[in-house]
Amino acid sequence: MFQHCDPAGIVFYPRYFEMINAVVETFFDTAIGWSFHQMHSVDRVGIPTGKIEAEFHAPSRLGDDLDWVLVFEKIGGASAAYVLRAYCGDEARLTARGTLVMVDLDRMTSRRWPEAIRQKLETFLEVHS
Repeated sequence: MFQHCDPAGIVFYPRYFEMINAVVETFFDTAIGWSFHQMHSVDRVGIPTGKIEAEFHAPSRLGDDLDWVLVFEKIGGASAAYVLRAYCGDEARLTARGTLVMVDLDRMTSRRWPEAIRQKLETFLEVHS
């Protein structure tokens, strides 16, 4: 989108972090069935990023459609480590690795994943051999 690009017409790298957050939010809503509204406003929990790193493989330009693939590498008691890859066609554009931390919003302390959510997350574990 135009809002993501710098004057040279390529994605300004900090905008990728906004996209990453949007992918995570969409993933929890559509794949897990737990919207950020339900999570934050009703259940009073959140999943802030505790760690993130990114590798930029190639520039993305205005008009490029990016496909995003999110998998988890490890699910701990209160955290989940993920890998998120962005592609334009067959070309890798970005690989991000991050850790989400389950937080009680009223106490601002970590808490364990609800078991039903944990089970759904485990279906997206990437198995390494």
